[in-house]
Amino acid sequence: MMYLLDTDILIDVLRGHEPALDWFVTLDPLPHLTGFVVMELLQGAQNKVKVRQVEQLGAPLPMIWPTPEQCNNALVVFSTHHLTNSLGLIDALIAACAIGNNATLCTFNVKHYKAIAGLRTLQPYSR
Repeated sequence: MMYLLDTDILIDVLRGHEPALDWFVTLDPLPHLTGFVVMELLQGAQNKVKVRQVEQLGAPLPMIWPTPEQCNNALVVFSTHHLTNSLGLIDALIAACAIGNNATLCTFNVKHYKAIAGLRTLQPYSR
């Protein structure tokens, strides 16, 4: 099974949230990231030390980007759900990557993702 990690999961890992760390170190094979998740983490970095931490965390993880078809699917999903479910643009692209790669999206952001047909989500540990 392929896992795709959402930004909130990696924030927990970076902050040293013990349940997140315990779960993260057991993953085999390694989970995947989208470049959008890395960019969101970098956007939230307040200094060069935090930027380096994000880069080091993401470096060993396989990164995927959406295909043109997945971008088109993200556009349809975003158009349909951004008003009714507060679905963000980046979340639509992440969801399209998960669906297009037959991956399970690990996230606690289920409110925004719940209406997307074909998207499998997992809340992988206790918060």
